[in-house]
Amino acid sequence: MEREIMRRIIIEGQEYIADIPLVERPFSFEENGNYVFVGIRQAGKSYLLYQRIQQLIRNGHSMEEMLYINFDDERLRQMTADDFDLILQAYASLFDFRPILFFDEIQNIEGWENFARRVANQKYQVYITGSNAKMLSREIATILGGRFWNSDVYPYSFAEYLTAKGVRLSANWLYGKQGAEVGRLFGDYFMYGGFPELVDIVAKRAWLNAIYSKIFFSDLVLRNKVRNEDALGLLVHRLAEVLMQPVSHTRLANQISSAGIKISTATVVDFMRYLKEACLIFSVENQAAKFAERNSNMKYYFVDNGLLNIFLMDNNAALLENIVAIHLYKRYGNQLHFYQHNIEVDFVLPEEKKAYQASCSLTDTDTYGRETGALLKLHAAFPMKEMYIITKDEERTITIGDRVIIKVLPVWQWLLL
Repeated sequence: MEREIMRRIIIEGQEYIADIPLVERPFSFEENGNYVFVGIRQAGKSYLLYQRIQQLIRNGHSMEEMLYINFDDERLRQMTADDFDLILQAYASLFDFRPILFFDEIQNIEGWENFARRVANQKYQVYITGSNAKMLSREIATILGGRFWNSDVYPYSFAEYLTAKGVRLSANWLYGKQGAEVGRLFGDYFMYGGFPELVDIVAKRAWLNAIYSKIFFSDLVLRNKVRNEDALGLLVHRLAEVLMQPVSHTRLANQISSAGIKISTATVVDFMRYLKEACLIFSVENQAAKFAERNSNMKYYFVDNGLLNIFLMDNNAALLENIVAIHLYKRYGNQLHFYQHNIEVDFVLPEEKKAYQASCSLTDTDTYGRETGALLKLHAAFPMKEMYIITKDEERTITIGDRVIIKVLPVWQWLLL
């Protein structure tokens, strides 16, 4: 690695970030904190770095203090952990400041953890992004100690999507023309998700297919040295198809094998770990299952509706449940469960005493009875403070007896509460 190349990369980064337009995301930075941002590719991690750089400049720092390196740069392809000091040396040959460090997609360089710890120990201010959830593993957290704040980054929420579209909600937006505009924009968000780069792209499905291919080959196949690509690809398809059902690793292995691609349960377990590490999916446990069984029969959801949608054909029910899962998981993380034992409730937050069903419509009598009946039975066994049925467009309040209230809300309105 040549110092001249590193100098050029540093200067190019400063010039690029100085003028880039940003839609700021609602993230509050600790003044002297060090951060590790992790999330799926194109979720907006780099833009959080740009956002922080521009904030620091507004607060009196200069662009020359900002040392930004994107390790996806093909000129750094041969870089190793031994070259990290070259970054600081190259910067020191250009500027007399003590730099603030911004390292994008640092997981591309094996051994990055020790360097990150060292510069944090030397009291540099450090911001790091990566597309691999391994960066937050127990082992790496031990290496980094308490020196970094760990933060997950997801594609835009619906509120952020509206902001990126230039929509500022008025106090009474539900009751005027703005309500219709929000509903129209939600149609796109529901089908194609919230990747920031996708907001103004017309060929959305083509873009989503391209980013999935990048994730599949770079973050799954190459990174994990997967030999059975067909089995891995079929596994992702099967997860999309069974999204609304709990499924075991053994069942997934049997389904893939029945399609003519032999795979063991142990390999499925590995593949599921890879999918989580690439931040493509997340899992939700059954609250009613015995502790030892909770990891063996879980529900799996995609981190963005757009990625799920490329595997589906007109499945609004799956997209609705997935978008509800994303919203709740972002807010509550591993506190989120489903409940399945004689009854089935889509989402339960035991500590919050909240329960949610996702149902496109309640106009069908059988659907109404099934969704409300499950909530009532759960409430009888484990009293809930709040119960909801999230629909595509329906809104009402269901009162049963003197006390039991179930709120029915359209998903686009619920996401903005």
